[in-house]
Amino acid sequence: MRSGLSPGTTTSESATDDRYKWVALTNTTVGVLLATIDSSIMLIAMPDIFRGIQLDPLLPENSFYLLWMILGYLVTSSVLVVSVGRLGDLFGRVRMYNLGFAIYTFASLMLTITWMSGHAGAIWLLAWRIVQGVGGAFLVGNSGAILTDAFPAHQRGLALGINNVAGISGTFIGLVLGGLLAPVSWRLVFLISVPAGLFGAIWSYLRLRDISTRSREPIDWLGNVSFAVGLVLVMIGITSGIQPYGGHTMGWTSPVVIGSLGAGIVLLLAFAVIETRVRFPMFRLPLFRIRAFTFGTLSTFLSALGRGGLMFMLIIWLQGIWLPLHGYSFEETPLWAGIYMLPLTIGFLVAGPLSGALSDRYGARPFATGGMVGAALTFVLLELLPIDFPYWAFAGILLLNGLSMGCFASPNRAAVMNSLPIGDRGAGGGMNSTFQNSAQVFSIGIFFTLMISGLAAALPAALTSGLEAHHVPADATAAVASSPPVSVLFAAFLGYNPIEHLLGPAVIAQVPPADTAVLTGNAFFPSLIAGPFAAGLHIAFGFAIAACLIAAAASLSRGTRYVAVELATSTSSVGKAPSR
Repeated sequence: MRSGLSPGTTTSESATDDRYKWVALTNTTVGVLLATIDSSIMLIAMPDIFRGIQLDPLLPENSFYLLWMILGYLVTSSVLVVSVGRLGDLFGRVRMYNLGFAIYTFASLMLTITWMSGHAGAIWLLAWRIVQGVGGAFLVGNSGAILTDAFPAHQRGLALGINNVAGISGTFIGLVLGGLLAPVSWRLVFLISVPAGLFGAIWSYLRLRDISTRSREPIDWLGNVSFAVGLVLVMIGITSGIQPYGGHTMGWTSPVVIGSLGAGIVLLLAFAVIETRVRFPMFRLPLFRIRAFTFGTLSTFLSALGRGGLMFMLIIWLQGIWLPLHGYSFEETPLWAGIYMLPLTIGFLVAGPLSGALSDRYGARPFATGGMVGAALTFVLLELLPIDFPYWAFAGILLLNGLSMGCFASPNRAAVMNSLPIGDRGAGGGMNSTFQNSAQVFSIGIFFTLMISGLAAALPAALTSGLEAHHVPADATAAVASSPPVSVLFAAFLGYNPIEHLLGPAVIAQVPPADTAVLTGNAFFPSLIAGPFAAGLHIAFGFAIAACLIAAAASLSRGTRYVAVELATSTSSVGKAPSR
């Protein structure tokens, strides 16, 4: 490992190297950007990927692959980010960050070169997506601590703001990038990460220096295993809950869901007990004595809970209803949904660095609290939009949402990292990232559950009357009307023509040509689903409003600005830092 300074060098000494801190910022921003682009790049590319491996993702037996191709990367990152942050505290944050680039790049290459198709191809892609998520966890879990080491306290808001905005905007950049690359070749979705990962790995190895204070404490293996297995089981339960089970539209009563959630919760409770008994715990519970850390992390969790499922809802809204009604074919909608959501990214890019820099001077509380209030307002405005909205109004609300979320995210993250003693920055930053990433998975489960509940009440009757009016055979009408709402949602989400896909060519051949043209046209499905979708959407937005307002209250409770003593090296110094 290259090291320009000894492990015991303090942050205040490293801050005098003005050139190095900007090298650290640019490199870690590239790393976080790559990691978060890959968290969403498959969303738009999914139809081309499944066509490439010759597998229909909407068949019931393939729903597992569909959900875990989307969520496997995010779940892996959520589970591991605390552990890899702790490894950074023990063995060097730059060393672990470099390892992340190596794992990420190799997994991206293996995703590109698969020769298999069908179930074998899907398992190959799913397995290497999980490995890619491991690399992403190493990158995300150590980047914040590297920046906090490199920048003095009065500049961390700007640095972490830029880094955080890159991370959040990467999620939306991935949508557009996947939509552009996948139609050319689905392998390009993964291949593009290989040269970018190699560049980042070589650059970080040559230029980054490990200036953190090393911890010599042993790894809490029992805590790590109980936490990882427990969280994975909970997330499996949540993602399985939105799939149909038996005669139910969702699977919350299935033995798999109940067993996974029950076992996961038991393991997480056991983890909480373990962490109070072991000498050197993985989760540094004494950090929660720091008010700024506790309420900042709570705000992180609640804000991610409010926005995590938002992207899915907006994409389905655009792809399933708005874009087809405005002349776009269903096959075109994935790419254009990503493009039409760009105002959200622009808002993040503008507000993140600016609010981060201002929080260095005025503290995080006014910006983070105001950002969450603004985000709640945008959800109210989205509630008021008609389903077939004027785009200028939709774009304006997305821009305001991006500005609000950016105004919250950067100051809040800087405040959390500033509050951490120097020896606990990897573990504490990983804890904060775990709350954020896991909240996004929980949010997807909550949003889809609320949406499916709204659809289940009205969609079957709407499908039955619509199909019967266009001479679809009774048995086919009954089969489609009894389809789980999640199948209908995912058909639109994946860029398929929903009615054409649900009916199939054999049934369509029995329908008069004039009716076929109507059924498979751009207006029939959007008009059919608009009413039931609006009902589910209002419930989901109501939940997001509540989450954002509670996050605003938590942010307001963080207290005055708090910066940990720079010479503090462990949680033994918690509570000794100056407050101002």
